[in-house]
Amino acid sequence: MASGHIQALLSDPSATDSHKRTLDFLNSRFRTYEDLEQSEDFDDILQNSQTRNEELQSKLTMSQQSLDALIAQTRESAQDNLHTAQELSLLRHSLTDELSYLSEQLVSSLSDPDGQPTLLEEIETMHRSLKELESVKGYLQVIEHALYLSETAVNQAKESSPLKAIPEYEKLQKFVDSVGTASKDAEDASGQQKLHLLTFLEGIRDKTWRDIKEVLNATLLTASEKLQWPNAVDYRSAPAEDRKAFESAFSTLVRLQTIGEKLHPSTENTRNEKDGLYPIQALVQPIALRFKYHFESNRQTNRLDKPEWYFTHVINVAHEHRKFMDNIVQQLLASTPYKKYNAWREFTLLLLPLLSRKLRRTIPSLISHPPVLAHTIYQSLSFDSALREEGFELSGTSAALTSEDDNVPDWDGISEVILGKKEWFEAWMEGERQFAMDQYMETISASDAWLVADDDTGEENDGRVHPQLKSTNSARRVKALVEQVTDRYSPLPQFSHRTRFLITVQLPLLESYHARISSSLDAFETLSSSLFRAVPGALGEAAGRANDPRRLTSGVEGVQRLCKALISAKYLSAAMEAWGEDVFFLELWAEINHKAALRSRAEAVSSLPDPKTIGTEVPEGTIFEELVVQYNQLAARAEDLIIQSVCNEVEVGLKAHFNSSGSSQITPVPSSQSDIRDDIALAATLLGPIALLSSHLTFLQSTLPQKTVTSIYRTVASRLATHILHRQILYRGRSRITPDQGKVIMAESELWAETCRLALAKSGTGRTEAPWRGLLEASRIVGADGEAWRKIVDSTFGVLNDEEWEAVLTEMVGFSELGREDVGQVIRSRTDSE
Repeated sequence: MASGHIQALLSDPSATDSHKRTLDFLNSRFRTYEDLEQSEDFDDILQNSQTRNEELQSKLTMSQQSLDALIAQTRESAQDNLHTAQELSLLRHSLTDELSYLSEQLVSSLSDPDGQPTLLEEIETMHRSLKELESVKGYLQVIEHALYLSETAVNQAKESSPLKAIPEYEKLQKFVDSVGTASKDAEDASGQQKLHLLTFLEGIRDKTWRDIKEVLNATLLTASEKLQWPNAVDYRSAPAEDRKAFESAFSTLVRLQTIGEKLHPSTENTRNEKDGLYPIQALVQPIALRFKYHFESNRQTNRLDKPEWYFTHVINVAHEHRKFMDNIVQQLLASTPYKKYNAWREFTLLLLPLLSRKLRRTIPSLISHPPVLAHTIYQSLSFDSALREEGFELSGTSAALTSEDDNVPDWDGISEVILGKKEWFEAWMEGERQFAMDQYMETISASDAWLVADDDTGEENDGRVHPQLKSTNSARRVKALVEQVTDRYSPLPQFSHRTRFLITVQLPLLESYHARISSSLDAFETLSSSLFRAVPGALGEAAGRANDPRRLTSGVEGVQRLCKALISAKYLSAAMEAWGEDVFFLELWAEINHKAALRSRAEAVSSLPDPKTIGTEVPEGTIFEELVVQYNQLAARAEDLIIQSVCNEVEVGLKAHFNSSGSSQITPVPSSQSDIRDDIALAATLLGPIALLSSHLTFLQSTLPQKTVTSIYRTVASRLATHILHRQILYRGRSRITPDQGKVIMAESELWAETCRLALAKSGTGRTEAPWRGLLEASRIVGADGEAWRKIVDSTFGVLNDEEWEAVLTEMVGFSELGREDVGQVIRSRTDSE
């Protein structure tokens, strides 16, 4: 009910409305007064109205009471409802807060790192954990069953016979294979990787097989100990029952291996370095224990700086038991499926893991000690060489017979354990490079490095360098150092390692020495060109010889420096030519040309010749061909500087003589040369240049090989003869030669030739006058007189043909070197030529 309606009901009745309704009623019933008087119903109506009024009044009272009661009840109910509404409001706020909290709890912890996981996530996590626990339970049950089968097989092997345990082992293998098949199907379905459970089961299976094998190994070792194994075995003198027990245990192990190869066909080609014939594996065990006792413990025999001890121990063991392996064990294998095996080689092969394990453990600690590392590598290479000399190879061993390839691989050697690891090989090569460079720096920095080596120094010539070729101490020592480096890396089995060693260690020594000689020639050229040739004498005499840089490049001392560079370059050039013909370097060069990887590496080195792809043909040239060319060019450069220095010094000395040729300073000819012209006195200014040339030639013939001296002498003499011819005879300017001056010039020319002959007399150089013939001919022409002069002039300018003219000239002066025009020019230089 609406509140307005209730309010209308509670309001007092309207008297006006009541009167109005009453009036309307009376008017409608009693229209006139007469109707009122005549009607008898008025009283009844009045009576009824009073009665009804009383009834209504009574109802009103009752209704009022009921209303009051209802209002009171309603108020109470309203109060109760209001209280209830307030409580519900509070409950609503509480529910709102709880709903907000629950909403926040529904947010995943992944979106908030600091948040707590939701209930749903916790339930999911617990559900996953439950699944994992169920999977783990299944795994554990599988593992339990596998362990049970493994234990059953091992106990069967220990209690009865290992061969009787094979059925139990087959059950284990089948179980593992079934698990593997199931896991493979699961892997194909889910794309996941191989289960660790399968790996663990395979490990159990493999360990079970090893345990079965160890039972038989123990039986064989027990039998072999009665034969004094691992000492040298005298099998023939051993008791028959001991030999029978050994042979029985040996045969049982071979049979077990045969069964194992049938049970594990998929793993027969996946060989570990410790795998091999089961009986020989067992025999190696006590030897391995001895090895560990001596070389992997705290005993004094375990020394890092004495790798030769354990290498010698292993090779001695292999040698000591060879007779037993060849005579006894080989016979035992003859009646087995392994008759193709070589017992001694197999035994030696199974000894090698002792060394490889030792090297892998010790080499990391040797990286910081290059000398000990190098010593260890050399001992490993020596061990490989000694073992190969004993006849060891992979042919006839499990490493070759289990290979699918018909070609037997070559044995890399125990050194490959070190050299095959890039970090270790690089460390060793760096140590060798540093050691070689230190030796080289010590060599060229020595006080006697650039002294010419004496033949009596005790250094024997190996026959590969010409015995007449002298050298400096540094050249000999560098040669010895390079050969030492060759000896250190020549045993390397891999050509790639040899090539790296050649490029990284050996070639830099030769390149550095070449650069050292070249820099000395550069310095000589700089000093001589700027101080001697360009402005000679510009520094003056006041500076003194002690502070004069010209003394480093002038005189015999300067030529001596050039000779040291020359003989050093020639000596190493000859040595490299000899090295290039060695079988070692010929093989290395052929391998570089054949293999693309080595060829590309060699192409990046400027001091090596350009390799070419030649297939199976023998490559042309040698590996040092490029360096030989560079050193020969260096030697040729030194020769040119020697020639240039000698000629320049003599020519400079002749300037004073040519300028004072008209002076009166005359000195008699020395007694040793008085047979040239007894009646001619020579100028004192000529003796200096002649003495300088003589000292140079004397030094050169005592230092350089005869062939080199001859080449240098001919060039020097030719240049000087041409210079003197031009300055003294052909191009004198306006002055002309008088007959007396011609005789002096002839005497001087003869003196030049005679001086050279005497200076080179010890070297045995023949025909020393050959370079001087042009000058001698011209000087004898200008020095001729009388009938000889007239014949020379008439024949030259006459009508004789060239042959007749040459015959006349040869008769008059001894030879005919100059052309007819040159002779005519020489004749015109005389004042009486007209």
